[in-house]
Amino acid sequence: MRLSRLLPPTLLIALAACGPRPDPQAAAQAAAQAKAQQDAAAAEDMARQAEAAIASENWTLARAHCDVLGFRHPGSDALKRLATQCADAKSRADAQAKTARLQGLWSYQTQPVGKGRQLNASIYSKDAIDTGAGRSHVRLIFRDHPEWGRSSYLVLDNGDFDCYGGCRLKLDVDGKPRTMAGSRPKTDEAIAMFIEDERGLWRTARGAQTITIRVPLKGAPAQDAVFEVGGLDPERMPGW
Repeated sequence: MRLSRLLPPTLLIALAACGPRPDPQAAAQAAAQAKAQQDAAAAEDMARQAEAAIASENWTLARAHCDVLGFRHPGSDALKRLATQCADAKSRADAQAKTARLQGLWSYQTQPVGKGRQLNASIYSKDAIDTGAGRSHVRLIFRDHPEWGRSSYLVLDNGDFDCYGGCRLKLDVDGKPRTMAGSRPKTDEAIAMFIEDERGLWRTARGAQTITIRVPLKGAPAQDAVFEVGGLDPERMPGW
């Protein structure tokens, strides 16, 4: 016969109250340990994704995974293990983004002219300048024309260049000063000023990051036009 059938209910309740009670501290420790294990597993999963992106040299994706890993699991062993690789991935992603931005600053055009074709490579100045007739970006153009040959020149949307009859242009190429001859043709078809040594300017643009040209203006003080030329693709203008 069961003991519970022999004892009165009040005594059974008293005996149950005297039994062992759960330890709140042990329960909290167990919960914390379980969460730590879950966090470590999640960190390792994110680390594996970062490693896969690094192995495939997808630096943008690798950087994203590394950033998430660092944000969600800042003290994890996985982050410590990948610290050097993540730093390298971020550096490469930054360089990739910079290269893409600089390449995107250039425009290339090909159009038929007579029996040949005209090629253009052009880039706008980083900032607009005050021409005295309004603000305008300065456009630097390299042109290869089947009849007129190769040329390099600057173009304004408004205002005018003060270079009729020729002038000496002051350039700054990655911090080094240079001068080149310029000339403003007597035509109203376009507000343009030629830079006479087009081959020299092209070679300069191929090897430089930034070219600053002091632009002489008619009716306004000379101003600097800054061109971020580091993304030039020489293959788009064959023969130069």
